Amino acid sequence: QVQLVESGGGLVQAGGSLRLSCAASGGTFGSFAMGWFRQAPGKEREFVAAISRGGGSTYYTDTVKGRFTISRDNAKNAVYLNMNSLKPEDTAVYYCAARLTVVAGRTYSTFPDYNYWGQGTQVTVSS
Repeated sequence: QVQLVESGGGLVQAGGSLRLSCAASGGTFGSFAMGWFRQAPGKEREFVAAISRGGGSTYYTDTVKGRFTISRDNAKNAVYLNMNSLKPEDTAVYYCAARLTVVAGRTYSTFPDYNYWGQGTQVTVSS
C-alpha cells in the first residue's frame, strides 16, 4: 500500500511563492511516475504537473508553464512542486498522485492514470 502525504500549502499574496512536498511510503518510489493535481471550490480536479519515474521527463498544464516546477528526489521518496508568481486563480487544494505501472520516461496527465492519492494541501493566493 502506497501512502502519500502532502505538505507546504498555505496563504500567500499574489506574486509570491510556495513549495509543496509530497512524501511517499510503501512500494518502490523510484519506480512510480508522479503527478500533481489541484481542485478549486466548485470545480473538477485538474492536472497541474507530472514527472517520470527517473525525473528526466516533466509535463505541465499550460496555465502553470514557466511558473511551476516539478521535481523529485528518489533517495528521499519525495516529489516537489515549486510554485512561483502565484495568482489568485491558483487557489485550490493540491494533491500528489502516484502511478505504479509506468513506461520509462513517460509522464501521465489524467486522473484515471494514477493509482494512489494524497489527502491534499490547501493553497490560497490572495489578491
